[in-house]
Amino acid sequence: MAKHGFGPALRALRPAPGSGAANMQSDMPSDFAEKIAQLGRVIDPPATAALYAPLHGREPHAGIRLSRDIAYGPAGRQKLDVFQAEGATEQGPVLIFVHGGGFTGGNKSNPGSPFYDNIPLWAARNGLVGVNMTYPLAPQAAWPSAAENVASVVRWVHGHIASHGGDPARIFLFGHSAGATHAASYVAHPQFHDAGGLGLSGVILMSGIYDLTTFPPAPNSQAYFGEDTARYAERSTLAGLLKCPAPLMIVAAELDPPPFVAQYEQLAGGLGPAARAIRLAKHSHLSEGYAIGTADTTLSDQILDFIRSAQ
Repeated sequence: MAKHGFGPALRALRPAPGSGAANMQSDMPSDFAEKIAQLGRVIDPPATAALYAPLHGREPHAGIRLSRDIAYGPAGRQKLDVFQAEGATEQGPVLIFVHGGGFTGGNKSNPGSPFYDNIPLWAARNGLVGVNMTYPLAPQAAWPSAAENVASVVRWVHGHIASHGGDPARIFLFGHSAGATHAASYVAHPQFHDAGGLGLSGVILMSGIYDLTTFPPAPNSQAYFGEDTARYAERSTLAGLLKCPAPLMIVAAELDPPPFVAQYEQLAGGLGPAARAIRLAKHSHLSEGYAIGTADTTLSDQILDFIRSAQ
């Protein structure tokens, strides 16, 4: 299998639109925009999933080789799925997705639901190899458990992804919400890295928490980070992300709850011009991820372009 090739979707991308912060207009259907606007700045999984689930296919997925529930550690939730295109002749870049769920919930996939299979499935259909991970949850698994699990998955990908058609030299980490917070913790705190360093070619963070000292405390985040707010500065990621050695893309939705928008703005304000910061119009905290794999390619085109430009 040849290395360092570009899948057809990566070759076909238009030139990069430029770095820096940008407000992206969405290709979302107008009736969806109205319904999401009616929901407002809330995190409502059932209502948002009801809109988007019919836009996604169900298993089995034609042309996709899917390896489910591969163990990357001994715990029951230390599992990952790998999505790869059948018949690929080149090793593709790897996209690791870290789901959210408010630190105390969430999963990489759920029976009868397309979420979050939709993200690694989209990756596999666009010249990448998709890796979807889950991890033990708070309160049983508190800080720094999730960052350690992200590190374990990065290590697993380096050691095993070639046998699934992926290139271990081109690994991209993508986290959403609590998953973005966990991905940021891995990136920003060198104690989680192996001797070889970060081990990533790029990082995508969507609607995460980066400065615990400015984010309103809540029972679910305290279940993970602890109730001792004196530890929050050292457990935050803002300072480390500003020194991230890999290309960085950050995303927030126009209808994210205000504290998440504030986190995005705080991070975007400190990043240099090489980083890509995107505010996604019309979307909410959940619709931005649920739309990946649909005809609304506003964000997914940006992700592909970011991966291409970072290689």
